This record gives sequence, C-alpha cells and structure tokens, in this order.
Amino acid sequence: MNSYRIALNFEDGVTRFVDCGAHEKVLDAAFRNRINLPMDCSDGVCGTCKCKAESGTYDLGDDYIDDALTEDEAGQGLVLTCQMVPQSDCVIAVPVPSTACKTGTGQFSATVSAVQPLGDAAYELVLDVADAAPAFLPGQYVNISVPGSSLHRSYSFSSAPGDGRMTFLIKQVPGGLMSSWLQGASQGEPLQMTGPLGSFYLRVVTRPLLLLAGGTGLAPFLSMLEVLARDGATQPIHMVYGVTRDADLVLVERLQAYALQIPGFSFSTCVADPQTGHERQGYVTHHLPAQALHGGNVDVYLCGPPPMVDAVQLHFKAEGIVPAHFHYEKFTPTQPVAAVAEALA
Repeated sequence: MNSYRIALNFEDGVTRFVDCGAHEKVLDAAFRNRINLPMDCSDGVCGTCKCKAESGTYDLGDDYIDDALTEDEAGQGLVLTCQMVPQSDCVIAVPVPSTACKTGTGQFSATVSAVQPLGDAAYELVLDVADAAPAFLPGQYVNISVPGSSLHRSYSFSSAPGDGRMTFLIKQVPGGLMSSWLQGASQGEPLQMTGPLGSFYLRVVTRPLLLLAGGTGLAPFLSMLEVLARDGATQPIHMVYGVTRDADLVLVERLQAYALQIPGFSFSTCVADPQTGHERQGYVTHHLPAQALHGGNVDVYLCGPPPMVDAVQLHFKAEGIVPAHFHYEKFTPTQPVAAVAEALA
C-alpha cells in the first residue's frame, strides 16, 4: 500500500483527512496538505506536536526523548506527529482548534437523488455527490446550506463512509426551513455542504456497545451499524431506540436487517406517548436492560434531543452507572449542537 488515510479530528469538531505515505511522518503529510499541526522542534524533543491516536497502528521509532513523550503516555496512545509513521489508516485527536492550524471545514456539492417522506415524522434525503464521496467518520455530520436562504442546517450521515450515495434522516418540522424546502425539492437540485464535523463518531470497538437513539438521532447509528456490519463486529451491541409517538418509529426494518447481519446486535424500541399501543411505553431510561450495561464494561453512544441526553446522564448518575466511555451528541430540530465526547474512565 502506498499511503494511508489519516483523520485529523480537531477539538472544535472539524475533521480533515490527509493521505500519508507508507514511510511518511504524519506531521509532514499534514504540512504537505497545508495543515499546520502544532510543532516546534520537529525532532522529538519538545513535545509540542503531541496528539492522541484513537485508532490505527503506527511506528514511533526511538528518536524522541522521554521529556517529549513518556513511556506511560505512549502506552495510552499519545503520539508525537513529528515521529509517527502510520502502518494503517488512523484517527488522531488534535488538542487545538482547526483555526489554530490554519485549516477549516471542507466544502463539497451534491444533488438530490430522492426525498422519501416517512409518514409525517421524517424525510430520508438521498444525495448524489458530484465528484468523489467525502470522507467522514461514522457518526459525524455536515452543514447543509438551505437553498434560497443564507442559513444552513446540520444533519448526521445515515450512510456509511465510502458509499456511492449519501443519506440523511431529517425530522419533519411543520413550517421549518429545511422541511419546507424538502416538500418541493426536485431530483437533480444542487446542495452545498461543509464538513465533516463532530467528535461524535464510532471509536475502535474493544468492548460491548450500548447505543441510545432518540427520534432522528437514529441517523448516526445507521452509519455506525453499516460499518460494524462490514467490519464483522463480534462484540455484543444493544440499541434502545426511543421516540415520542408511534408514528415516529421509522426505519425499524433496517435495524431488523442489521440484527440478521451482525451476530451480536440486538435492539428494542419504546414510545413515550402514554396513549401508545406499543409494547414498551416510556422513555429510553425505562428500558435499559441490566445485561446491556455489562457491569460498566461498556462504551455508551447517545444521540437525541437535549432533554433525552440530560435524562440519561441523570439516570446514570442516580443509578451509579459508570461506563468505560460515554460519547454523546445533543441536537434540536433547527440548530443542532456540536457533538461532545466524554471519557468517564
């Protein structure tokens, strides 16, 4: 292989992808792509270029000093980008904003392939990309400029990286800016986007997963599940998908398909409406099976509206639930909040 794909995820949620040669150092590959990662000496002495490798394999060599990177730090996945030579695709967390590295979000265009109404709950927007499909991490989102306005809306990819088409699950909001445009959108209409963005994305799977989706917060999990299916995931994975009304339960057939494709995947659904005829009434916090928590040896991913995210956090605190890692993203129908990721252990 001549090169590896390196995802540089900055602390402001911006992600930039660079190709790094098989014998090239990450810092050099970034500079070649006009991304000024933090550095001072570039010789493994100062430690200014220290970042966190969240996935992938690499060689750090032995030309750096302990003051720049201790053995304990290296054992925790910290790296010096001036010394790091990838041996696979990697994801690197850069502890500064993208603006500090004189870079920013990528821009690309796409055209509408289809707009599929899902009852009165949501739309599935399917887009064709003009050139190559943009690279992103499963779980991330883009800002889509709404035609005829100067505004944008943020939506998580529901398709997987590398797919020929991009899909998005968009909540129907009566009178909403994007919803109103989607009602009259025609095949072939152009859209402008910026991204990818967000620190809510699937990390390397080393333990069981618990996925908690609220409403159209299902979207990033569809992207993650497609990747997990392709990668042949073997860890136990359980999802709880909660909505407000019966009509808001959409694309359940896709979850059923993943339950057949991924040996360890199971899911349940619940509806908050007290008048529901659904077998599980209530909120996601009412339907968390104890076995899915694996005594805390679990990585939790949560995406939904702010009240749901807050309720889950309060529930975990009240019950003394401390997962190995807890990654979450809050959103509202008109102004999504940038993803947040927390490591609790």
